[in-house]
Amino acid sequence: MPEQFVAACVQMRSGRDPAVNRDAAVAGVREAASRGAHYVQTPEMTSLVERSRERLFAVVTDEASDPTLSALRQTASELGVWVQIGSIAVRNSDKIANRAYLIGPDGGVVASYDKLHLFDVDLPSGESWRESSTYTGGGCAVVAETALAAVGLTICYDVRFAALYRALAEAGAVMLTAPACFTRQTGEAHWSVLQRARAIETGSFMVSAAQGGVHEDGRETYGHSMIVDPWGRVLAEAGTEPGVILAEIDLSLVADARARIPALRHARPFTVERVGDRS
Repeated sequence: MPEQFVAACVQMRSGRDPAVNRDAAVAGVREAASRGAHYVQTPEMTSLVERSRERLFAVVTDEASDPTLSALRQTASELGVWVQIGSIAVRNSDKIANRAYLIGPDGGVVASYDKLHLFDVDLPSGESWRESSTYTGGGCAVVAETALAAVGLTICYDVRFAALYRALAEAGAVMLTAPACFTRQTGEAHWSVLQRARAIETGSFMVSAAQGGVHEDGRETYGHSMIVDPWGRVLAEAGTEPGVILAEIDLSLVADARARIPALRHARPFTVERVGDRS
């Protein structure tokens, strides 16, 4: 396993046409590889950003037939790079899975992960999201062993659940990922601090490609794809426009951060006692 490698995030503005989105993702991976990336990540919902349930079900296929997965497997093999599809929507019985894929440089799927936490919220802006009405939630956290690093797979809203990232780090992950389609409102308030917090808490790299800008379905996403080192330093960050960011991943920094602040080793079991009289 190399001590250092180059990671890249492909920031996108996926719309309603999966073919257009697929071509944009492939172009982004090609650009990243041409600039020296060994690992390239695309955002959540790489193949389609669509809030209409009817439109979504009209175009989403099962995993075996998905053209975006097929195209990116071929691209990874052609270029000899690792590709993490942040997620695509795939048929899963009467609902849809929000599923990430980690593809090896031979084009094989090394790991997949279904988003654990579904975004069911009502925002102050009036936006309302009910992912559970369309998507099935996953039931298993995933650490993928690769020739580059042990990679923890998560998606978007997962980033708000710190225990998940601690569990991934305790299971051996040294690079954690949270590709996203974060809303502009929540992203402006929380995106950066959550990315840095997950890195600092676990002494891990955080690599998170994002959707950015105003999409065809009317939603507005925050962008700001980000690569953060284990000490919480932002190594690379995008704006809101589509593009590619890169940073060197020096795995010696993981051991260094975890030695300086050994929070993973210092955790202790505890109980919570509720006291006081509210009357």
